[in-house]
Amino acid sequence: MEIVRADRADVSAIAPLAAAFRATLSSFRGVEAEPDAAAGEEELNEFLDRGCPVFAAKDGGEFLGYIVFRIDEPCLWVEQFFVRPDRRRNGVGTLLFEKAEETAASMGEDTVYNFVHPNNDRMIAFLRSKGYTVLNMLEIRKPYSGEEPTSRIKVADNEFDY
Repeated sequence: MEIVRADRADVSAIAPLAAAFRATLSSFRGVEAEPDAAAGEEELNEFLDRGCPVFAAKDGGEFLGYIVFRIDEPCLWVEQFFVRPDRRRNGVGTLLFEKAEETAASMGEDTVYNFVHPNNDRMIAFLRSKGYTVLNMLEIRKPYSGEEPTSRIKVADNEFDY
């Protein structure tokens, strides 16, 4: 297995993974969505247009996972990170995340910033296994039109609709 920097020629092959990532995020909100490879391709191209590094794990010509960074000097943010379910817990995610940490280190930084959905227990456990434990910020917004939060989350002394 190798970690490669993805370019335009790789986008259509990685797009199904990006589509699965989006469908997985929807499931955390209780919304079932079919993966949309065309939308995944469009989103990956937008990342490349903005100069966001995209790396992918590749084994024998097959893409197993990918990671997208956004670099806001001096911070490196993980925008998307996904490993095929049948290849999880086999070191694929660790190799991809090590690329993020190596990139942050090359910028003189010692941490990678991660956006994580609060229901993404697997990702939270993965990050904890890598030593990431500090909650840095919350996204607070008005409900979308027609959105009906179904639960509440407590952070310190505050409760939020979710």
